[in-house]
Amino acid sequence: MAERTRPAPGPTTYVLRVLVITYLVLLVIWPVSLVVTNTFANGDEALRSILEDPDLVDALRLTAVAAVVATAINTVFGVTVSLLLVRTVFPGKRILSALLDLPLSVSPIVVGLALVLVYGGRNGWFGPTLEGAGLQVIFSTPGIIMATAFVSLPLVIREVVPVLQELGDEQEQAARSLGASGRQTFWRITLPSIKWAVVYGVVLTMARSLGEFGAVKVVSGNVLGETRTATLAVEEKYLNFDQEGAYAIAFLLASVSVLAIVVVSLLRSREAHR
Repeated sequence: MAERTRPAPGPTTYVLRVLVITYLVLLVIWPVSLVVTNTFANGDEALRSILEDPDLVDALRLTAVAAVVATAINTVFGVTVSLLLVRTVFPGKRILSALLDLPLSVSPIVVGLALVLVYGGRNGWFGPTLEGAGLQVIFSTPGIIMATAFVSLPLVIREVVPVLQELGDEQEQAARSLGASGRQTFWRITLPSIKWAVVYGVVLTMARSLGEFGAVKVVSGNVLGETRTATLAVEEKYLNFDQEGAYAIAFLLASVSVLAIVVVSLLRSREAHR
């Protein structure tokens, strides 16, 4: 049978391609390139000044700690909830699935205010009790981690759920029928099947966590050297007319996210060609 040839793209296809490329250039490529060019306008002086400033180093360290902890929490939570949504049937399943998208639909500022109302030291529901036990949540690192984890909560779930639905549970049922325990089935069958979905979810969560601003601004207090994160430092530098410093910090944050995405893409491509 003769192989069917694809029809040649028409004028509409070329117009759509131009529109997509133009959109990406104006919205993504051009702004990001301006950040890079402004960062290195005077060589690496802006980056060196950032890395030599102890307060900014503390801000970067706090951002990294909050992002890593929030990503770890959301990875465990995301995989667990994904298995719950796909592999089990229970009342209120659709409601739970809808609630999981709440962090993506609610403004981060609202998230920060809600955390203050619940965990605030004076008027919060649990704040006075927690502070009486020696744990301060708002205006400290735990509050920053909570805010960061909340805004990035659905990202692992929305990567893993479609993959689990597509895979089905035939292999898991076969493993259990052969005597494998639930733990063995998860580590040897389920996790290897969804590992790239988990990895992409982790990368997206990390990128979202590194760039969080609104909720963190509300719950952190922006105390220099203690609760000021890198994104808050970007705002402060820009408002104080230190644009090179603001661009340099933004460049560092963006570089980590882009590098993670590139590394994951290369690793997956290499595995696919084996």
